Amino acid sequence: MDGIFHPWSFSGTILNGLEFVKLLAATSSFFVVGIILVIRQPPSPNRVRCEMVPRKVYNMCQGQTVTSELALDPSQCPQRVFHKLFESHHASRTYDGTEESDVDKALGWESINELQKARACGNFGTVKTSDLFLKVYHDAMCCLEKNPMSGVVSPRLLGSTGVLPLTIVASLPDLCRHLANCIVRAEHEVFLGTNFWIHSDASTLVTNAIRELSKRAGERRQKIVMKVIYDRGDPRQAWENRLSVNEDQYVRGKVKLPAASEIPNVDLRVINFHRPVFGTFHAKLTVIDRRVALIQSSNIQDNDNLEMLAHIEGPIVDSFYDSALLSWGKALDPPLPLLHSPASDAPIPCHEKRNGYIPTENGDAALPEHTTKSPHYDIDFEEETRRVNDCVHPRGVETRTQAVSRHLNTTIQPKTTGDAPDSDQDNMFNPYMILPRHEPFAMALVNREPFGSPNHSSIYTPQNAAWLSAINNAQHTIFMQTPNMNAEPLMEPLLDAVRRGVVVSCYLCLGYNDAGELLPFQNGTNEMIANRLYNSLKTDEEKSRLRVHYYVGKDQTRPIHNSFKKRSCHIKLMIVDEQIAIQGNGNLDTQSFFHSQEVNVLIDSGLVCRAWTKLINRNQNTAKYGAASTRDGCWHDPETDKIPVGSMGPTRGRFSWAKGIIGAVQRVRGVGGF
Repeated sequence: MDGIFHPWSFSGTILNGLEFVKLLAATSSFFVVGIILVIRQPPSPNRVRCEMVPRKVYNMCQGQTVTSELALDPSQCPQRVFHKLFESHHASRTYDGTEESDVDKALGWESINELQKARACGNFGTVKTSDLFLKVYHDAMCCLEKNPMSGVVSPRLLGSTGVLPLTIVASLPDLCRHLANCIVRAEHEVFLGTNFWIHSDASTLVTNAIRELSKRAGERRQKIVMKVIYDRGDPRQAWENRLSVNEDQYVRGKVKLPAASEIPNVDLRVINFHRPVFGTFHAKLTVIDRRVALIQSSNIQDNDNLEMLAHIEGPIVDSFYDSALLSWGKALDPPLPLLHSPASDAPIPCHEKRNGYIPTENGDAALPEHTTKSPHYDIDFEEETRRVNDCVHPRGVETRTQAVSRHLNTTIQPKTTGDAPDSDQDNMFNPYMILPRHEPFAMALVNREPFGSPNHSSIYTPQNAAWLSAINNAQHTIFMQTPNMNAEPLMEPLLDAVRRGVVVSCYLCLGYNDAGELLPFQNGTNEMIANRLYNSLKTDEEKSRLRVHYYVGKDQTRPIHNSFKKRSCHIKLMIVDEQIAIQGNGNLDTQSFFHSQEVNVLIDSGLVCRAWTKLINRNQNTAKYGAASTRDGCWHDPETDKIPVGSMGPTRGRFSWAKGIIGAVQRVRGVGGF
């Protein structure tokens, strides 16, 4: 944005002529398509949902899946397969039919407890499920009656089991390093979905890995099938949401994926997916060989964000796989090789190969860092963990805080310095965390489909139902970290939770995409929302249970406004009662709640929830330095009482609508925060 506008001083705005023309054209296209969609598109079927699991949903959960149908005939289009299975007139008659199911015959469906019904819809086997998990899963399942596609996964695969051996909470390059290692280790196929793909150091880590994958596949005399899907707004998407991207398009410009001649042993196909106007493909997931799923908060671009990635294995990978096929939408040409090889029938990889992580001791030689110019691919994630975590140790005369600053700095802000005392590093920054070996636990995909029309009728999707249910059923604690939190349907449930005695902790990013959040119907910035929430609570006791903090980097003692691009946070995580968690792509903002396609995983594990809480607080100073004032919801300097430079404070101010329009256009161009 710096090349077009100086931050919001309109009297001092300097416009480059060419950039102004581009901006005007993008803005005009944006609103013309919006008007067309207002006229063309009916309200979403997700505006209502049932309160009890109907037999129709149970019956859908016993049926076939998109993946199983494609295994029979890979030439089919996944979207059409889903329609045939779950949305066609024939499918409706089948699932709404009067024939009694096995459950009806045994017990009588209507007499069964609602949580038992929910469990019967999932593939949990003998794995125990907490009541809290089942309540959230139940509410997510109820969304499928009116619109089975709202969850972007075949109903049978929404609930399953899996393990979570590795979590990354770090700057974006560390997530791309793990993604690169997983790509290089692929033996058959790779599916990669992201919102923004922008040529950068981050993307080069990935494209280097694709080239290395081709080299290794050639040595094995194999051909790898790779699918990449991203979102780069195109006016043609008003008529066709999924555009196949030709090689001459993706090898140049801002994408720069490898040409076919560079990767002769990888068959790479690319799709650009967007549902105008607001139906962004915001998902960020990777599936490797149908055995490993990576779900992360980060795009493929250089930025200053702290991000989060969960490495998941086990039967739940089949659910990610099915969701990936539906996201791709088009016929698979060539088909993915492992359509016939479900993760549920295979050993869990980390249980088969795990060596155990041995941290570097004093005096041991640190492994060299994996960079774009000097790649170092590891045989497993234990070795990866050692390599990356070693990089945070001080080098030479560095202090511990200086070592953290070096690791958090990226290409866009290589000289940011930290002011945190070295004592803040006693609990050392660890980008990678390996969990102890554990048995599979219950998981569910709680996604949402993209909805482009500029209205707020797409409410009850599995993602939204899961968030609301988790908040409404919390008994002790709710922890949330998100760049933005302004989705209106979440506000009153959060206040109700505080009033009934639940401690609600919100880690937000100061100024993250403030311009976009000022658009009409976007509901305002984090500071505005925090101010409103505190003002809605009547007593000091209630206010003490609402704990809003603004992200503070591990090397800092104060939040830095996102406009400076030095220390920001893009993690999307909710942990409730230290028993369940929802992690993935969805922000708690208006855009993610009502419009974007998101992929999130709901987990039922006290072990993981406690480990995540510890890691989140270990790798940032937010809890120590970032508390907002209960007076106005803003962070104030403890010495001067001033709000941070760049902060808008708790009110909108002048020209907020104009700032919002510019922010929205920047999102579409891949410049603003998303």
